[in-house]
Amino acid sequence: MLYLVISNPRPEPPSDAVHRQKAFWDWFGPLRERGVARHAYARVGRGLVAVFDVESHEALHALLTQWAEHVPASFQVEPLLDPAFKERIVRAAAGD
Repeated sequence: MLYLVISNPRPEPPSDAVHRQKAFWDWFGPLRERGVARHAYARVGRGLVAVFDVESHEALHALLTQWAEHVPASFQVEPLLDPAFKERIVRAAAGD
């Protein structure tokens, strides 16, 4: 299951958060290597946008809980469909 996650870290001076941010990247790197985090982009200013590929809502919840332990934040979560799946649905509805 694919999810787009947009983080909104709580406001604090960047110098106060640098050690937590380092711990976040140490935690996040292996997720990228395993393909759990498919994409990640830093937002201008603060925050991150990531696409996760997980097996369940519970797995995503666990990731976001771990994320917030490193960088306290609120999250906007959007479930995503694989484009190939959406294309098959449209083609089937069109009779192709």
